[in-house]
Amino acid sequence: MSLSDLMERLGKTIFEAPFDAALAPKDAPELAEIRLAVLEKVLKKGQRVGGRIVFPYNLVQIHVRGTSDDESSFLKSDFLRGYFEQEIKRSLARSNYRFPDDLEVEFHPLAELPKRAEDWLRVETESRARKEAGRAPRRTARLTVVRGMAAPSEITLNKERTNLGRSTEVYRAHGPSRRNDLAFTDETEINCTVSREHAHILYLKRTGEYRLYNDRWYKQDKKDARNCGLWIIRGGLSQDVHRNARGVKLQSGDEIQLGRAIVKFQLK
Repeated sequence: MSLSDLMERLGKTIFEAPFDAALAPKDAPELAEIRLAVLEKVLKKGQRVGGRIVFPYNLVQIHVRGTSDDESSFLKSDFLRGYFEQEIKRSLARSNYRFPDDLEVEFHPLAELPKRAEDWLRVETESRARKEAGRAPRRTARLTVVRGMAAPSEITLNKERTNLGRSTEVYRAHGPSRRNDLAFTDETEINCTVSREHAHILYLKRTGEYRLYNDRWYKQDKKDARNCGLWIIRGGLSQDVHRNARGVKLQSGDEIQLGRAIVKFQLK
């Protein structure tokens, strides 16, 4: 298959299901081939340190030979870069590798065809200095209820942690558990789909990011993979937000769906 055909199928699969890596092997074998090749090369660069495997690099450079101008533009797109960053981080986390939280991906397409016995795809890694010197001031973020009834219906995120859920105060057998900053307390059909401890948003001072985390308890197996109950809707496409330690970075304009309730995240 030509690289042009491969890129066409790759783009179709990503834009139809950009957040669901599980679809890739079934719907586009060519995408699975690229993805697996990159992940295999990345995992081989891990280093054992004190009984744990560490991937010390925060930059993964993917070089692809034999690309046209159109294919180069596609490979350099922010969307594709973000997709592979997500896939590499998922693979490292599943393999219990420790890795930098500022890991980034760069694509370097080349028009030159690969020489005899030369691979058309090459992966290089590098450790770059963290960009901490000119840290920008914290941007103001707001949550506005779009669907459902919450009190209040709009809040400013001015704390490091903002809790979202069904009740204002959450209690367990041993006593108080947490207080929700945005609470869907009214007994409505939509509000009833929100869990008492549904999600929270953390502000990371070092990176200036707002990240969304799932606080619900649910089975995290293949059968119930869609039962996370928390999604981000971005550009008309939905992304599952599963319960893990890394969360998902929020972007201005994202809609956060908790059960059937929806709140909009905006940065100023």
